[in-house]
Amino acid sequence: MPSMIFVNVPVADLKASMAYYKALGFDHNPQFTDNTAACIVISDAIYVMVLTHQKFKEFSSNPIPDAKIETGALYALSRDSREAVDAIAEAGLKAGGSEFRPAQDMGFMYSRAIADLDGHVWEYVWMDMSGEPPSA
Repeated sequence: MPSMIFVNVPVADLKASMAYYKALGFDHNPQFTDNTAACIVISDAIYVMVLTHQKFKEFSSNPIPDAKIETGALYALSRDSREAVDAIAEAGLKAGGSEFRPAQDMGFMYSRAIADLDGHVWEYVWMDMSGEPPSA
């Protein structure tokens, strides 16, 4: 069985966050969703747990940073093409997200960074491994 990843992020408005990720084309798993948390299904091995602040505090006693003014992490998610990167980025913007930085085009790699409703930054990336620069 491949390893799975569950990214836990605190959100101010659970229903709005669920609608945001649905607008990006992701469903939620109702088995792990209630009025304090939702399991957003990215793939068979990748899940985002959007948690109310109260629920998030059950997992960490550290203060919850304001992701709109502080960056604690950048979450990168690969896409199959440049067009797919643009499509998901545009869907995020249309659903209320904001552009975190301009698109980056390195030839073999193309990415866009979109902040979700709470400021969590998702980098959508396409890479052509055959065009990757030689390693040092």
